Formats: sequence, structure tokens, C-alpha cells
Amino acid sequence: MTGLDSTTPAATAVRGETARDAPARPRATLALTSAATAVALMTYTAPMVTLRDTATALHTPLSAQAWLLNGSPLGLAALLLVAGSLADDHGRRRVFLAGTLALGLTTALGALTTSTWQFTLARIAQGAASAAILASSLGLLVAAFPAPRGRLHATGVWGAFVSGGIAVGPVVAGGLPTWRIAYGVLGAAALLLAALGTRALTESRAPRGGRPDILGALAFGLALVALLAALTLGRDGWLRAPVGLLLTAALALIALFVAVEHRTGAPMIDLGLLRHARFLASAAGGLFTGLSVIALFSFLPTLLQQTLRLSPMDTAWLFLLWSGLSFTVALQVKHLAGRVAPRVQLAVGFALHTVAVLTMLGAAASGSWTRLLPGLIVGGAGSGLLNGALPLLAVESVPRERAAMGSGAQQTFRYIGSSAGVALTIAVATSARNLAAGADIALLVSAGLGAVGAVSVLVLRER
Repeated sequence: MTGLDSTTPAATAVRGETARDAPARPRATLALTSAATAVALMTYTAPMVTLRDTATALHTPLSAQAWLLNGSPLGLAALLLVAGSLADDHGRRRVFLAGTLALGLTTALGALTTSTWQFTLARIAQGAASAAILASSLGLLVAAFPAPRGRLHATGVWGAFVSGGIAVGPVVAGGLPTWRIAYGVLGAAALLLAALGTRALTESRAPRGGRPDILGALAFGLALVALLAALTLGRDGWLRAPVGLLLTAALALIALFVAVEHRTGAPMIDLGLLRHARFLASAAGGLFTGLSVIALFSFLPTLLQQTLRLSPMDTAWLFLLWSGLSFTVALQVKHLAGRVAPRVQLAVGFALHTVAVLTMLGAAASGSWTRLLPGLIVGGAGSGLLNGALPLLAVESVPRERAAMGSGAQQTFRYIGSSAGVALTIAVATSARNLAAGADIALLVSAGLGAVGAVSVLVLRER
């Protein structure tokens, strides 16, 4: 039997890529997508240790500080599905470069803001730019590494750089003289990567035809804004009319989004995937990573600065233990392939996180940062398992030609969880009689959500 040569247009079409796309450069693609992902996550985590100084500079009241943290995850959650679909249909390189350039410009602009609303808008724009980077990166990697072994290596390295960006971001932000300078440095790094990408990356796509799903994108984005606003305002009373109206609006907009996705020819997400256990496990893994892990560790540094009187730099070094271990473990996850299923790795990661945060109970009131060390070590290992397994499960849960959409879908759930989780964490932590007691409540909530995440990914298996 005569087979198709891998370089012919017919074979290219079988693989779901267009014939005009040039051969990928695997090493350059892996290096640039990993570096840009790390910068995006550094920008994301920078406020973890500078929130107090930023809030002071911008005169932000405690009730509004959730917006300073939630701007970026809101932009990410709202645009990841859109970015993934655009990348698959119109060019992953194009979307990646646009996102990297936009991240550089919006981060630099964030350094110049003078009010809470300006900073929040800049952070939302940074999140939207990061969505383009994160969604297109895995699509570029799947095209550059078509063999399963190569794809396993590439997604493992990429997942490790997610942890690496989380690790380095607070150190950079805390080590530079001011938070404004930190944003300027991160913006310059993103612009440099955009310039390098114009030469090193080659295009890939899997076009379906049809127009971009603008109505679906608007409905989904507005639903997230309504949900986040409701969770933020709920701190002052969950039974108030504005909170109820916002929650109702969020549900109505989600219903509109589902209706639009059923009717459009080129939906942002194939709702038929919701019938597949592997995709649901990927979504649940992303959602509970955001709700339990990212949400807690986004606000915990600020809580500890106020209760243990740690400086931003001291806090950054302390949390580097957690995030550095996460980076190391994520790099090693690829060696578990074939022996431990990704969803089992996720379950173990969630279980370790649950154990870790339970060991931290009482640390804020103890007056000693050493009480945190066991939890940071165990939690770092758990976070590494999550960050290593999630990207592989994301691309394996969808057809290969829809890799960017699969990545965008999982990370959408991840940052929906993060946005909702941060608002919830701040609400419960600041509603207690003091911040030390509030920290313990936040830890218990995170532990409970981690346990639910572990059970969810174990239950969702292919029959």
C-alpha cells in the first residue's frame, strides 16, 4: 500500500494544518513559548508580594483590593476560549506574537497608572494578552512536536515554566525598588520576546471556516464580570439586591453563551466535548487548581505580611520555596507518563495541597514564619504535579487539530476558578474577627476545595 509522504500537501491536510505553513522549528518554538509563558505568569503573580504597596500608592480601600488581584485572571478567563479558537483558525504564531506584544505594552502602561480603576483596566488587558500567549503556545507545541514522545517532553517543559514564572515573579517584584519598576522590567522582557518570535516561529493552523464567535465571546466575558462583581460585593452582605442581580445576570449570560455556541458554525468551544470524561477531568482539574491553589497563594502573601510583619522581599523568598519546588517537580512529571495517568497525578497533587494547607493552620497567629515551611514544601510538590499534568491532559482531551482550543478551555476554567477563588478568599479572610483567624478560615476553605478537586478528577474517567 502506498502511504502519504509527510511533506505532501495531502498529508499536511490530513494532519489538520494548512499546506502553506512552513515546517516548525521545535527547539526555538519550545524555548520561546516557554519563556513567554513564564513572563506572562511573572506578570500574573507580581502583585502577590506588592499588593500592600500598590494599594497604598493607588489609595485602594480593602474592599476593592480584590480587583487589583483579579484584573489579570478576569482578562485571562474571558479571552482564553476566544484566543484558542482564533489561534487554531487564523494562525497560532500570529496570535502568539500579538499577545506577547500586547503584554509588553499593557504591562509597561500598568506601571504608569495612578488610580485603582486604571490599574485594574491595565491588569485586565494584561490578562487578555496573556490569554493569547497561553492558548496559542500549546497549539504551537503540538504542531512542532507531532510525535507522542516529543509532545510529552514539550508539554512537560512548558508546564514547568508555568511554575517557574510563578516562582520568579514575586522575587522580581519584591527585589526591585518599586512595583512600578518591576512592571516596566516585565514589559520590556515581553517586548523582547515578541521581537525574537518574529524570526524564530513558524505558522500553524487548522482552519474550520466561519467567522469569529463575537457574540459568544461577549456573552461569556460579561458573565464572568458579573460573577466576579457579585463575589466581590458579597463581602458586604450576600443577601443584598445588587449581589442577587449580578448573580442572576451571570446565569442568564451563561445560558445565552450556551445557546450561541449551539447555533454558530464556528463555536469557541465544542459543547459536545462536555460528554467526554477526559475533557471534563481536564476542566475540573483547571477549575479546582484555580479555586484551591492559585486563589489561596495569590492572597496568602499579603495576609502573612500583615500578620507576621514580613517585608515584600522576605515574603517572596519564603514563597520561592513553594513555587521553586513546584517548578522542579513539574519538570519531572514527564517521567511518570505511561505509568501514572494524568488524572491520577492531578488527584495526588490536590491531595498534597490539601494536606499542605492544613499544616499551615495557626501559622498566621504563631508569630513565626517557620511554621509555614512543612506546608510550603508539601504544597510545592502538589502544585508541581498539577502544573505538569494539566497541559498534557488539555491537549489529549481534544482532537489534535484543536489543541489551542483545548488549552484555552482548560485554562479558562483555571482562571475562572482563580477569579472566583480570590474574591472568596479575600471575603472570608477579611470577615473574621482578625486577619489571623481569617487566614485560618481561608486555609480550611482551600483544603476543602482541594479535596473536592481530587475526588472530581478520579471520578471522571473514560468508561
